Amino acid sequence: MSLSKRIPMLLLRLIALGASVCAIVIMVTSRDSAQVFGMSISAKYSNIPTFKYFVLVNAIASAYTLILLFIPTKNSCGHMILVLDLVIALLLDSSISACVAIGLVGKKGNTHAGWLPICGQVPKFCDHVTGAIAAGFIAAIAYFLVVLYSLHSVMNLFAPRD
Repeated sequence: MSLSKRIPMLLLRLIALGASVCAIVIMVTSRDSAQVFGMSISAKYSNIPTFKYFVLVNAIASAYTLILLFIPTKNSCGHMILVLDLVIALLLDSSISACVAIGLVGKKGNTHAGWLPICGQVPKFCDHVTGAIAAGFIAAIAYFLVVLYSLHSVMNLFAPRD
């Protein structure tokens, strides 16, 4: 792969790495507590399995990206890297989707199930979760672009040359 094709890929991977690490840090530091009806409510990311999944997936994506930054680009494992990029992109998408669903329940509640919204009582926690999800979206979009760019590069390998 020529230098002009490697630079955009490197930049996209660095953006994905930065966004994934930011999403992890923001989510892990999300905690707040409040007093409601004389009861103490403590909200932190580790109380919700979906948020743990989000942190785990972003950690996997960050580690994978970091490893790829140190692999020589003249390797002939482009197809495997393309498949792994796609798996990482799908994992990021699934974790974000799950977090958005839980976040909406936390923000608006669910009257049919009798779940009350909690963001009015612990706004700092909800703001951190929103920030982590936004950083996760950036990482997922960056990985989607990495997959498209990789797919384009791999498909051009088989194009007839004049």
